[in-house]
Amino acid sequence: MPPYAVYLHIPFCIHRCGYCDFNTYAGLEDLIPAYTAALVREIALVASSAGERLPVQSIFFGGGTPSLLSGAQLASILRTLEEAYQWLPEIEITLEANPGTVSLASLQEMRRLGVNRLSLGMQSAHPGELRLLERQHDYSQVVSAVTAARQAGFDNLNLDLIYGLPEQALATWQHSLELALGLHPEHLSLYALSIEHGTPLKRWATRGLISEPDPDQAAEMYEWADERLTAAGYEQYEISNWSKVQHACRHNLQYWRGLPYLGLGAGAHGYANGARTANVLAPAAYIARLNDDAVQEFPRTPATASLTQVDRTAEIGETMMMGLRLTREGVSEADFQARFGQDLEEMFAGEINELQGYGLLEWAGEAPQRHLRLTPRGRLLGNQVFMRFI
Repeated sequence: MPPYAVYLHIPFCIHRCGYCDFNTYAGLEDLIPAYTAALVREIALVASSAGERLPVQSIFFGGGTPSLLSGAQLASILRTLEEAYQWLPEIEITLEANPGTVSLASLQEMRRLGVNRLSLGMQSAHPGELRLLERQHDYSQVVSAVTAARQAGFDNLNLDLIYGLPEQALATWQHSLELALGLHPEHLSLYALSIEHGTPLKRWATRGLISEPDPDQAAEMYEWADERLTAAGYEQYEISNWSKVQHACRHNLQYWRGLPYLGLGAGAHGYANGARTANVLAPAAYIARLNDDAVQEFPRTPATASLTQVDRTAEIGETMMMGLRLTREGVSEADFQARFGQDLEEMFAGEINELQGYGLLEWAGEAPQRHLRLTPRGRLLGNQVFMRFI
């Protein structure tokens, strides 16, 4: 049995940022106690339906702002997880946090409870850019959070940054990244801003109050960041992620390698037993559904809003799309053959030849251990490549 990952969605925020289109809610913090109790019930129910103690190699608290959970609430969730699943040695337990929502005391409590990877939403070091994004912190709070995390014993730290903002100058992006590097994180996630429908940024752009992001400028920022991070000793292992040696995010690798994961909590998505699941979105509805404690067929729970069986064609397409995001690893020819019983190059001969001709794909390694991966140019046009395989 392959190891599992567990994603836990904590949908509460003090303020919903202007660019955010995640399933998050501000002003509902009074629901956190009942939500925590419901999440504990869902963890136990899906474990019961599995019929055996599933092996788990990573746990990820995402949001929202998981750092809004109290120590007691976090302890309750982790205790239930440890009782319900077989934790593999050196399990990775990540918690996302916003600067300004953590203290030395809260970080020490997280570390004591077993959280061993912290992901901080830095986004930018510039006040104007943080205001545009409607972030509720400044750079000094990032420094304070990192300092406290180190004092609390965290030695696996990620910083999230966003580039390609409207009117953002290359120099300000470079300055933000240099300041992030000065904090010596083990991992960096860099995301190009995408202005999504239904967000304040989209409304502002529609009204002409801000400009749309410049894709050419964003590409220049991306290429500069890759060069700078490589020079600083980081390895790019995924389109948007760089890490020091042995610090790639094991939880996210689970997604990109097409391995099973449980998605628990309001709006969470999972992939297990050949099916994709999606939970009900609203926290109140999620809590209400978990009042039903009936064990359902794995991986369904009372909170499941939809369950879709993944057929072979869809699984192949998703394997290509997700695997090609891994910039060094790509899609292994041997693994593809073992999984689907077909030769990768034969199945996609036309697509591979075309994309190689455009300089977007390349073979690396020697047969039978070859792997297909994006070229540096292909990383800039990843979505165009993925479309060919879906």
